[in-house]
Amino acid sequence: MSTTTNSPTADELRSRAASIRGRNLQMVQAAGLGHPGGDLSAADIVTTLYFSVLNVDPENPEAPGRDRYIQSKGHASGVLYTALAQRGFIPEALLDEYMAEGSPLNGHPDRNKVAGVETNTGPLGHGMPVAVGCALAAKLDGASWRTYVLTGDGELQEGSNWEAFMSAAHYDLDNLVVIVDRNRLQQGARTEDTNGLDPLDDKLAAFGWAVREIDGNSVDELLDTFAAVPFVPGKPSAIIANTKKGRGVSFMEDRVEWHHKVPTPEQVEQALTELSA
Repeated sequence: MSTTTNSPTADELRSRAASIRGRNLQMVQAAGLGHPGGDLSAADIVTTLYFSVLNVDPENPEAPGRDRYIQSKGHASGVLYTALAQRGFIPEALLDEYMAEGSPLNGHPDRNKVAGVETNTGPLGHGMPVAVGCALAAKLDGASWRTYVLTGDGELQEGSNWEAFMSAAHYDLDNLVVIVDRNRLQQGARTEDTNGLDPLDDKLAAFGWAVREIDGNSVDELLDTFAAVPFVPGKPSAIIANTKKGRGVSFMEDRVEWHHKVPTPEQVEQALTELSA
């Protein structure tokens, strides 16, 4: 099983992330639906994982030895589908059917319909418990593959995540990596105004995790950080990835209304110009 078709440079990953952002916005605009702000904040994370980190094979998406990637923030399905298409799991032409009636590319990913999707997500707080189960299964089998899970920061208001955090530390799941997309915005408000998470690093450490806080929109920092897991042998690894909602597009960055606002064709054109600069 090959991790990537080649070994992309950081510059190539940045270019790929820009391409994924642009295609993502075209999909959302055409569908009239989507969550572009969170798609764009997570684009560097998802790109780095799929094109440089994950041991996966588009020709054999169910290979037993593959790494598992679970996107717990399932409403950011646009960035996941775009990455899966550009990585070769699904036809790129299928992206034109995003959110269309009867399309497999629903607003929330469905493993029964889309190759490369590990588990159905959308209801927040479901991905972490599944990820813990995957990592525990690998430990019991003596397998070498890892489980990576991407959560939103607003999603951490769900108690099921914290139960999963406790279990992961209890079972010494150092084959488990959680990435928190810390863009500090959720639907309608800032996370800290809704239900404060800070100091998130101390809280995760208190739950038994090894924690690193990085710029989640920096490909270089992401590469260095993923290369260092597990951060501490015997402990699950937590990456607090500080990002910006709507990253890469001037009129979207750090704006709460872009949680699920649909851009106009003119706005998409402006965004594509900015992303190609």
